[in-house]
Amino acid sequence: MLLQPLTPENTVGTLPPALHIPDGFLSLPIALVFWVVTAALVATAVRRTQHELGERQVPLMGIMAAFIFAGQMINFPVAGGTSGHLLGGALAAIVLGPWAGMLVMTAVIALQALLFQDGGLVVMGANIFNMGLVTALIGYGLYRGVSARKPGLRLAVAGIAAWLSVMAGAFFTALQLWLSGTSPLAIVMPAMLGVHALIGIGEALITVAALGFIARVQPGLLQSEAVQARGSAGWVVGGLAAALIVVLMSPLASANPDGLERVAENLGFLGRSANAPFAVLPDYTIPFLGNTAISTVAAGAVGVLVVAGAALGLGRFLRRSDKPL
Repeated sequence: MLLQPLTPENTVGTLPPALHIPDGFLSLPIALVFWVVTAALVATAVRRTQHELGERQVPLMGIMAAFIFAGQMINFPVAGGTSGHLLGGALAAIVLGPWAGMLVMTAVIALQALLFQDGGLVVMGANIFNMGLVTALIGYGLYRGVSARKPGLRLAVAGIAAWLSVMAGAFFTALQLWLSGTSPLAIVMPAMLGVHALIGIGEALITVAALGFIARVQPGLLQSEAVQARGSAGWVVGGLAAALIVVLMSPLASANPDGLERVAENLGFLGRSANAPFAVLPDYTIPFLGNTAISTVAAGAVGVLVVAGAALGLGRFLRRSDKPL
């Protein structure tokens, strides 16, 4: 995605990507290395999810993908004229387990790049690794390491895990930028970690609030290692409705540049970003509706339905493929 300076003329409908690296920021060798690493981890996640996924988890994958996509459209302001938004990897892993959580995050990040040009295509492997795989591993590992008999402590740990997941994503992004020769490590690392330490607070608060809500309405989702969603189709419809309601708030999102964009601007490598080779719904807008609030909401609604359908379809496919012929 081409990162543009935000001006009064282009703020509506322009949602800066938090940790979504555009093409041009990373060298081709580094991008390829992280494609290989990401492919190996995703293949492992597919294999593990195939054997562990419960029938009632399948619709939950779709709902979680929809909610995380919608949540990522709401940029919140942090200090210094910078904004951030939910990553969601820790939340997905805590609710679904690490492997299904990784697949949900992979679906969200990949479709953001393909449909909305949010993050580059060449560097998609690095983006999935930074925002989806590392965050899920950290979130699940810390949360499940706390006794289930102490729900208050588990929520506190979930908040810490969510904050650490953002810091880990920022750390690997800075490392990749340094290895690519984009910026010196001594400059880009403290810059990335500094701004994302603040963004991580928002991630922690949203994660704790979401888990607290789930604990009240569907406590079974958080009580066992094997996630077993209970209830009828009502909560599925409710989850999609909640995601669409969040999308309705997207025009109110902060127009300030996100953490990575702010660092790139301050350190002088913002101009290295490359144009996307194609445009489907660029910058979360419907082209024929223009750069308007209605366009942003409509594009967000399309995104919610597409990512929910993709995650749901993946879950059903994995369930069917695990059955003996």
